[in-house]
Amino acid sequence: MSGKDTDELEAALSQKSPSKETPSNNAVLTELTRQAAIIQIVMAVVANVTIISSGMGIGFPSIALIELQNSTSSVVLSESEATWFAAITSIMCPFGGLLSGYLLDKVGRKKTLYFINLISIVSWAIMSFASRTDANTLFIQLIVARIIIGLAIGLSSTPASVYAAEVAHPNLRGRLTLLTAFCTAIGMLSIYTLGYVFKNDWRFVCMICGVFTVVSLLTVIPLPESPSWLVSKKRMEKAERCLKVVRAVKEDDNPEIRAELDALEQNIARFRSSQNSKNSKLDQLKKPEVYKPLSIMCTFFFFQQFTGIFVIIVYAASFSIEAGVAIDPFLSAVFVGLTRVVTTVLMSFISDKFGRRPPALFSGFGMACCMFGLAVCAIHPVKGTALGFLPTVLLVAFIFTATLGFLTLPFSMNAEVYPTKIRGFASGLTIFFGYTMSFIILKIYPSLVDSLGNANVFIMFGCISVLGIAFVYYFLPETKGRTLQDIEDHFRGKTASDKGEVEMTTILKGNQANQDT
Repeated sequence: MSGKDTDELEAALSQKSPSKETPSNNAVLTELTRQAAIIQIVMAVVANVTIISSGMGIGFPSIALIELQNSTSSVVLSESEATWFAAITSIMCPFGGLLSGYLLDKVGRKKTLYFINLISIVSWAIMSFASRTDANTLFIQLIVARIIIGLAIGLSSTPASVYAAEVAHPNLRGRLTLLTAFCTAIGMLSIYTLGYVFKNDWRFVCMICGVFTVVSLLTVIPLPESPSWLVSKKRMEKAERCLKVVRAVKEDDNPEIRAELDALEQNIARFRSSQNSKNSKLDQLKKPEVYKPLSIMCTFFFFQQFTGIFVIIVYAASFSIEAGVAIDPFLSAVFVGLTRVVTTVLMSFISDKFGRRPPALFSGFGMACCMFGLAVCAIHPVKGTALGFLPTVLLVAFIFTATLGFLTLPFSMNAEVYPTKIRGFASGLTIFFGYTMSFIILKIYPSLVDSLGNANVFIMFGCISVLGIAFVYYFLPETKGRTLQDIEDHFRGKTASDKGEVEMTTILKGNQANQDT
């Protein structure tokens, strides 16, 4: 089985039965005891601690660029070098995602987490001891380190959430899989805070990040491997031992453990059978249930990037200065990080209650208002006046509204809208497109500011946000309360009556067959 199909296998492993869930289906799972719940939560949290380093890597340019471009020493980066330093991670993330699929399948979830931590340590070490005397050497070292951390960021997008999904009881799974987004936000808040505390020593900040990543690596050691992966590799004895740890079962021959292992084996066999008979990826892309969601999600990622969300995340401190924020730009970055952490937690409840479209519409409206407000503040500066606080409020409000929709929803919906047989390939294409857009906007943003001016760039982001609202209203489907099969049928063009007719025909054929026998 190739690495490209890993996401499809993950979907198969996460299903305990191909039919709708019923009490009899769910009886195969071990009862969720308090001890088992605590064990599963701790495992998911420990696995996701690895993601904090990746969050730090995403936000690191924000705290380093000001000193790298304005240092009193002779070792500084040119504007072009600084944009490469900030943007290079985005173009490397998709390759990390592809490598993640391969490693998850070949070496397992736990060893993939080891690998992410190890290469992150290398990246932080290179930057910690980067040259203080030669600008060219410094630039090369920084680019190499950022390439490595870019791979780590891409790698970390899947393993921890997959591990959490596979070890968690269904009653816990939904919340625990959100830990990846939460830990990414915690990582960014941490790096912004370290940048505020150690404003003029980004190398020392890198050392702190490196030490944290070493601790993260050590915490992975006690984790058991995913029972699902072990079953897929036919390592049944170890799978049973690990599953007993996960479910807090001490009995030697527990029937529920045996039943769950049997269910996993059946799902894997069913998945491999479908793999043998499926069409080529190119043929799959020609089907409406694939090319329609692919077009929608790529467009959604375009709006995510060109509304300025990642520009603020990566250039937080510099952007604060350009937006006319009166407070310390590093403190402003801390507020940005804190807002994202809080809103990420809120998003899990908002998405469950209101679905996808209403938060996305509100998000686009809020982002547009904030960007137009920042444009007004740039045209008519308020710094030093009674309204000097306004740019800070608008910046924080932008991150708040962005996190409610355009920042988080493209990633979460990317796992919902594609058919299982091509989900890994199609979602990989979408993420590749999204990060390519991220690379483009991060690379050209400083040039846009120089050529158009701050106000016009803010107006551009605001106008794109308005177009994003129209896109959500007319094209983005609602997925709340719909099964993956319902979503697939929606893009295929099947109506509820069509599905009813198919089901009735199937029933009639079954009855006729019974009569014949």
